[in-house]
Amino acid sequence: SSSAVCTPSRYSILTGRYNWRSWLKAGVTFGYSGPVIEEGRTTVGSFLKKHGYTTACIGKWHLGWDWPKNGSDETDVDFSRPITNGPTTRGFDSFFGIAASLDMPPNVYLEDDRPTAPPDHTVEGDTGKRLMREGPTGPDFEHEDVLPTLTRKAVEFIDEAAADEAPFFLYLPLPAPHTPILPTEAFRGKSGINEYGDFCLQVDDVVGQVAQALDRNGITDQTIQVFTSDNGCSPLVDYEELAGYGHNPSHIYRGHKADIYEGGHRIPLVIQWPERIAPGQSSSETVCLADLLATCAEILGADLADNEGEDSVSMLPVWEGRSLDRSLREATVH
Repeated sequence: SSSAVCTPSRYSILTGRYNWRSWLKAGVTFGYSGPVIEEGRTTVGSFLKKHGYTTACIGKWHLGWDWPKNGSDETDVDFSRPITNGPTTRGFDSFFGIAASLDMPPNVYLEDDRPTAPPDHTVEGDTGKRLMREGPTGPDFEHEDVLPTLTRKAVEFIDEAAADEAPFFLYLPLPAPHTPILPTEAFRGKSGINEYGDFCLQVDDVVGQVAQALDRNGITDQTIQVFTSDNGCSPLVDYEELAGYGHNPSHIYRGHKADIYEGGHRIPLVIQWPERIAPGQSSSETVCLADLLATCAEILGADLADNEGEDSVSMLPVWEGRSLDRSLREATVH
């Protein structure tokens, strides 16, 4: 990951640039923050859209946009008016999701550039594994139901895109297993450790539902599935409790999310592409979240301009198992 926290990493995933090239030099944005991705900046979404792909973002945006304000207070939002400088202006044909992390108000869904319903009540804050901040909440918004809702929307998008027989790009940034850790009833207690383990099982199920949608539509072989994380595990999962069950979310690495240590930024990356990638392979090559854009460009045989994806290096040689006489990246700056 290009950072040990989420907003900067998401900037890198979509733009192919190190996060410190943006205005955000430290920390993350919040639910009312302005846009981090610059206007006119090439993103994976806009690049693929230019090459004939239908593009959708479903999930946790957490890259800021401009809320319509009633006054100078950033939280005084007019929810009846559309947002500007959101996902549909940064390369996505459609968007359904939430402004930032699930622990950050305002707690409303947005579809494209409008809230699905304005807030009508306030949800109190919580701490620990269920960390969330007090804030205005829409009548159709239940924190525990957000992950199932996003999953359902993602599957619907795949079904519709497959029916259209057009190439598509789905960016599905999940709010899980980030705090608040809220496994639904079907997963509670199923991991045999704690709520974090249960929530991870639910994420596995989300991935399974996406994979089943591809299978059902007969497009698994030609579809690239990328599963990764934006940073290391949250320190609020109760590492001591998990250790009692013999589990360490950071594996052999020191630290966790928000640390400079490798537990903060060495993350899983799993790729499936049956038409081009032989199954069961692994690689110890160092790659970075910023590398998605250049990889897409090489797959399509397209060039990136000098001011597009400046820090992105194609991972395709590793995906295809080519022998390399040197590392893909000269360096990876963290």
